[in-house]
Amino acid sequence: MLRSPMSENDVRSLRLGDEVTLSGTAFTARDEAHLRALELARKGERVPFDLEGKMLFHCGPIVENDGEGWRLIAAGPTTSARMNEMEPDFIRRFKPRAIIGKGGMSKPTLEAMREHGCVYFAFTGGAAVVAAQGIKEIKGVHWLDLGMPEAVWQMEMQDFGPVIVAMDAHGNSIFESVANAVRSNLKAIGRDR
Repeated sequence: MLRSPMSENDVRSLRLGDEVTLSGTAFTARDEAHLRALELARKGERVPFDLEGKMLFHCGPIVENDGEGWRLIAAGPTTSARMNEMEPDFIRRFKPRAIIGKGGMSKPTLEAMREHGCVYFAFTGGAAVVAAQGIKEIKGVHWLDLGMPEAVWQMEMQDFGPVIVAMDAHGNSIFESVANAVRSNLKAIGRDR
């Protein structure tokens, strides 16, 4: 089990294919939250949350306010490639130690992860209700004006997962390995057009 906030040593000790569960603080962020945070940072303004050493969850949760606070209903991962263009700069500026998502990310993002000690955890798509069971509390919300799925939700995870290390802090990617194997197999059977 890993607990957020995490140290650089925590994530650099992980290797491709490791299976872990996660506990501690995580923040959701999708396209609009990435854009706003980067825009504020470029203007020299602060964002209202601190991601350094924590987990960034590519997720648009379904949440309801039951009158006593926020209650999480579902929290499935968003396709991470949607943030490819922004993620390298996001990692460099805000220094999360882990990203949780599905589908993997680009080589520039992998390079930023290697440089700054960040790891990508893959979680199964289509299991939003199961994912919600590993989130014990909604601690707060930022930028709700962006809408529920695009807002930044601060969550407290407990035994979330298991997740798989799909991109490690050493520049390795399961997604790249699989793509290379497919290309090699296609070439071997003469279908590499």
